[in-house]
Amino acid sequence: MIPMVDLTAQYAELRAEIDAGLAEVLDGARFILGPNVQAFEAEVADYLGVPHAVSCASGTDALHLALAAAGIGPGDEVITSPFTFIATAEAIRYLGAEPVFVDIDPRSFNIDPAAAEAAIGPRTRALLPVHLFGQPADMPALTALAERHGLVLVEDCAQSFGASVDGAQTGSLGAAGAFSFFPSKNLGAYGDGGLVSTSDDGIAERLRALRNHGSRERYHHHMIGYNSRLDEMQAVILRSKLKRIDRYNAERRRVARRYSAALAGLPGLTPPHEDGIGHHVYHQYTLLCADGPRRDALMQALQQAEIGCAIYYPIPLHRQEVFADRYAGVHLPIAEDTARRCVSLPIYPELPDATVDHIAEVVRSASG
Repeated sequence: MIPMVDLTAQYAELRAEIDAGLAEVLDGARFILGPNVQAFEAEVADYLGVPHAVSCASGTDALHLALAAAGIGPGDEVITSPFTFIATAEAIRYLGAEPVFVDIDPRSFNIDPAAAEAAIGPRTRALLPVHLFGQPADMPALTALAERHGLVLVEDCAQSFGASVDGAQTGSLGAAGAFSFFPSKNLGAYGDGGLVSTSDDGIAERLRALRNHGSRERYHHHMIGYNSRLDEMQAVILRSKLKRIDRYNAERRRVARRYSAALAGLPGLTPPHEDGIGHHVYHQYTLLCADGPRRDALMQALQQAEIGCAIYYPIPLHRQEVFADRYAGVHLPIAEDTARRCVSLPIYPELPDATVDHIAEVVRSASG
């Protein structure tokens, strides 16, 4: 079986370095907010080009804490994409705010700035674009939109570590950026983990308190906070991978280019599009089929050939049961159509060219 992602090959390369680092942590018995967490935060801040990087327990927590630190609260509206994982909207609801879903661009699958502007109302406080599949959202347009209307711009960077726009890293383009280190991410831990990047000193100060029970000084609590801290052992793993992230992303782009070259011109099949706005890091390689039945037939062919495939995402958020009462009458045709027709192929840095060619040939045969 060819999996969607294979973490074993990467660990084989890093085993000696990671195992030595983990043994050092265990010998030192300092597990919470220790030296590796502090070093990792400094290294990420340097990589992203921001003054502050504040780690936390998960990507979902990163979104939640970023919005909270930016002042989002009950009754506020946050404009975001319906074509993403539910954590994006969960984080908004945790704060008593309302997600306002707007349609996506049909080529990049990211939030459409024109649709976002049309949705701005008197309670709109923030924009939350998602850099989906590693493709940066249209940040020049969204930044200008936020500035025109006095909105907070928080980036969902869960899938975009290492992506950039005009040389600036995602996570450095808004008031804050929220990252996930779920194991399958471009920069992945061996468990959950997250981080918020920001250039705002006030947001950074609030983040450090919020992640640690609202405390800036031990046993002094200035606000109601959360228990959301990256542990020292995950920081060891992430520090090891961070040193190699540019190579990992370059290898993802190698796989994507090879797929796209092999699949170009097939009738009824559209490879992912790089829209020129930013540097794509291909967390996923996602095709669009002509219609749902052809997508299902392609998936069946891949599965019969023992090739992994997946649908990201089969149900747009405004159609999820949890939001049915709020968005029953909302119709977002591009997101809904994309969900019916999309399918993602295996992609990870260690995927050999020969395997990419084999997968592409199965796709070509199924699409012929």
